[in-house]
Amino acid sequence: MADFTLKQLRYFEALAKWEHFGRAAAACAISQPALSVQIKELEQTLGTVLFDRSARQVRLTAFGEKFAERCRNILQSIDDITDLARAAQSGLVGRLRLGIIPTVAPYLLPSIIGNLAQSHTDIELHIRETLTDTLIADLIEGRLDAAVVALPISERSLTEIPLFEENFVLVRARSDAGKPVPNKQTLREMRLLLLEEGHCFRDQALSFCGLRSPLPHEGMDGSSLSTLVQMVSAGIGVTLIPEMAVPVETKSADVCIDRFAPPQPSRRIGMVWRKSNPLGDQLLQIAEVVRTSAAGLYGRHQGDVCPNP
Repeated sequence: MADFTLKQLRYFEALAKWEHFGRAAAACAISQPALSVQIKELEQTLGTVLFDRSARQVRLTAFGEKFAERCRNILQSIDDITDLARAAQSGLVGRLRLGIIPTVAPYLLPSIIGNLAQSHTDIELHIRETLTDTLIADLIEGRLDAAVVALPISERSLTEIPLFEENFVLVRARSDAGKPVPNKQTLREMRLLLLEEGHCFRDQALSFCGLRSPLPHEGMDGSSLSTLVQMVSAGIGVTLIPEMAVPVETKSADVCIDRFAPPQPSRRIGMVWRKSNPLGDQLLQIAEVVRTSAAGLYGRHQGDVCPNP
């Protein structure tokens, strides 16, 4: 049997993930015809078909699923060797694949990028913004080096580094300014607009209200905090947003911001990575940059970064 290439394995992994030649080709930064040729050559080398192809879908065959598991292990081992070599250097250089959740990315990411550009000039930063579950899966499977998420994650294979805490604030129509701030009980009786399923911030808002599921009269889920704030501005309901989102999201909205009475709803933001990642010491430096970026955003010191025991 002829040898297949590492590049072909990476193309195979992308197609197995996206199940679409166009999206997989874009993720690999090559043309779709070039990707198709490489996948076909890989199948010819193996002597079997890896994907069932149709006009609308691309699915792994039974053999393809088994091959995908071995492929991930091979690519993970290659990445670990690369990381081991990077860890032997005095500083963090090369590609850094950083994930970040959508309720943090628009507000903190510009500061993180700016600070990293000053403190780690040899880093080539790759950002992936998506939901927590996807980020954790990408971390475990080696597609990301680290991720900025809401803690706790409670995944044994990951190191969790708490970075800072922030409170949630209530967003109401400006016509409600001066009215008493509702507590968690009265908030349940209002039309509370929430992010759609899959966002950890949605679960945190429901938890504050002591609810396991959305309110019957909720009426609408949003895909972003921007959508929720604009709906509030239109008089449809109320919502909660994190403090860091206030300057951006309320700038062009006819809303007012109120703080809840203590204990205020809050979340803890941190950074996570695989415990097996040899870049652990270097990633602590990146975590410190993220913490410093948040401290600058809030104008206060958030405490030193140190790993959980």
